[in-house]
Amino acid sequence: MNWETLLSLKRYGDHSKRLRSEQDHLRLGFEVDYDRIIFSTAFRSLQDKTQVIPFSKTDFVHTRLTHSLEVSVVGRSLGRLVGQALLERHPHLKESLGYQATDFGSIVATACLAHDIGNPPFGHSGEKAIGAFFAKGAGQHFKALFSPEQYADLCSFEGNANGLKTLCQSLPGSPGGLRLSYATLGTFIKYPKASLPHRPTAHVADKKFGFFQTEAAFFKELTTTLGMVSQGRVNRHPLAYLVEAADDICYTIIDFEDGINLGWISESYALEYLINLVRDRLDTQKYAQLTDRPQRLGYLRALAINSLIQDAAQQFLDQEAALLRGECPHALLDKSVYRAQIKDIIDLSVEKVYRSKEVIQKEIIGYRVISTLLEAFVLAAQHRFENQETTFDTLVLSLLPQGTPLIGDSLYETVLHATCFVASLSDGKAMELAAHLK
Repeated sequence: MNWETLLSLKRYGDHSKRLRSEQDHLRLGFEVDYDRIIFSTAFRSLQDKTQVIPFSKTDFVHTRLTHSLEVSVVGRSLGRLVGQALLERHPHLKESLGYQATDFGSIVATACLAHDIGNPPFGHSGEKAIGAFFAKGAGQHFKALFSPEQYADLCSFEGNANGLKTLCQSLPGSPGGLRLSYATLGTFIKYPKASLPHRPTAHVADKKFGFFQTEAAFFKELTTTLGMVSQGRVNRHPLAYLVEAADDICYTIIDFEDGINLGWISESYALEYLINLVRDRLDTQKYAQLTDRPQRLGYLRALAINSLIQDAAQQFLDQEAALLRGECPHALLDKSVYRAQIKDIIDLSVEKVYRSKEVIQKEIIGYRVISTLLEAFVLAAQHRFENQETTFDTLVLSLLPQGTPLIGDSLYETVLHATCFVASLSDGKAMELAAHLK
């Protein structure tokens, strides 16, 4: 892979090359990507989607929206730091082609902004609930009707794949969806593979999958244009490692902070763990002057995030050659000089936050709500596609918002549309619809 190709400004439907040197400096193409996501309906729905803590009434707790904004800020800093160094290493990118360090920041920030845009309600338990519906629930009968790849898309429903569908799905009057630049879309894709074949490896890009069969043709065209394909394998875009690092940094620190603010993690524990992470940067005199918990936590949080940003950027630059060859099998934070401190924080968060009674209750509610919605909307969509629609099906489908894609060219596409509609709902809207159906 090479940077000139990876930084492509091409958009869906373009017939001529977009040159960086010809961009309007007041509204660059990569910045347009950011704006389009911010104003999208899918992004706004994240304000009522669970990050970790469900249905909280406190101002302390993060939603998918606030988490995405914070990840985007961290990603922008990572991108600019890396971009500045890359332009010094590859001066032709700036001198001949016109790229700036801010371009790298904008690409990474935009991909970070969208990184959770395809996640269903109720956090990762929502993905599991959708998969369980098709693998073990009322959706099992589709196994005989779909190809193995199509059925795997549903049984292993993946928010990352739904995110690409959300960004790229053509609708009447909107071919190519949001029509983001190829550089941004390539950076967004953390797992450049289909649901099948399922060949788990130690490579970080093989943990999950990144596109549904409905996007297979576009995925091939996108990754080929970006030069991400070599020897029959699609490599991860190098900047996707920065998106992953920004996400890892935020959930490591911010979920931990949420647990502290809710009283699930004692302040004494928290301060000790965070101080261990930032000891080499801590201004002890300044810290001693901070008299209340929010100030102390805010100061330590800022130091911790900055330390991890600097370290992740250096990890990226040290491994640039391997990243361009597609030979970096681990996440950047896995090799961090702070990995022992990160592990301590995550282990405590798992014990005190992720396994808390409140979070478990959310997962139980999520399973029931999503199962109810899928049984209604998916089966109604199937019946309409097969011209076997009942009166109840008609009533159910009348609840779909205007413009929601439903009937596709195949039963698989139709069922996927109905499933993705359920995945698009906020926590509150999902609960409201499920209550109506019951």
